[in-house]
Amino acid sequence: MTESVKRLKVFSGNSNRDLAREICRCLGIELGQADILRFQDGEIRARNMETVRGAEVFIIQPLNYPSSEYIMELLIMIDAMRRASAKHICAVIPYYAYARQDRKTQPRDPITAKLLANLITAAGADRVVTLDLHAGQIQGFFDIPVDNLKAIPIITEYLKGKNLQDVLVVSPDVGGVVRARDLADRLNCQIAIVDKRRPRPNMAEVMNIIGEVKGKTAILLDDIIDTGGTIVNAANALMEKGAVEVYACCTHAVFSHPAPEILQASPLKEIVVTDSIHLSPEKLIPKLTVLSVAPLFAEAIRRIFDERPVSKLFD
Repeated sequence: MTESVKRLKVFSGNSNRDLAREICRCLGIELGQADILRFQDGEIRARNMETVRGAEVFIIQPLNYPSSEYIMELLIMIDAMRRASAKHICAVIPYYAYARQDRKTQPRDPITAKLLANLITAAGADRVVTLDLHAGQIQGFFDIPVDNLKAIPIITEYLKGKNLQDVLVVSPDVGGVVRARDLADRLNCQIAIVDKRRPRPNMAEVMNIIGEVKGKTAILLDDIIDTGGTIVNAANALMEKGAVEVYACCTHAVFSHPAPEILQASPLKEIVVTDSIHLSPEKLIPKLTVLSVAPLFAEAIRRIFDERPVSKLFD
């Protein structure tokens, strides 16, 4: 009886095939062949074009807009792999949808982040790898292992290469202080906090800035830039308080309308994001710098496949 040899297979949905191909390039393998199409009524069909029997399968699929379609693609692909006898299935989700609906803020609110976790688990995923969850407790919504990777080491390396002077890391809200402190410790600088209130969803009003920003190069750090209002309001307030220049950094460039326009017109010197979400050409504004997370995900996949610790990637 011959000993079985582990096989690694990486597949991708339609949400960010460029990232999937780059991850496969880093791994030194070909992207798996899967046929994903839509019928006339909009229903989705996913079919494996190669065998996955006994293989360790990784499906790369950020869940950005249109999230409903990309979620269904992921669920159907997981089911297809399970029914095709894959040994293990890992959902690689660089951007986790509905992460901002992680708790009840009003009576009768759903907790949609938990619902999505249930769906992914029920479809047959054995593991999830994601990046900078908006709320860390979402890891606990799953009954399977979850690796929540961090983009801050990649952002730190880029910022250190710019040799910026008198740097100050700024959290655009109180909830992002831990994230800002992490970056500030890596850059060996202080932090400031923008105290704001949000009258309604997708609208933020700056109230006060906690910390001395005069004469500083301010680096605004957030996990998501959606419509851009929060970051631009914070940048305006920092400039009014005497900051020399303001940079913005985030992991997930959601860039809902009219984010590209207002970011380009803002006093921000540069907006640094990752490629966790595919950006269409009209969103690639001149002020934008896109850093790749492909090497990070490739190393995570390699370590999971080799049954080695993933914890080293958090350093």
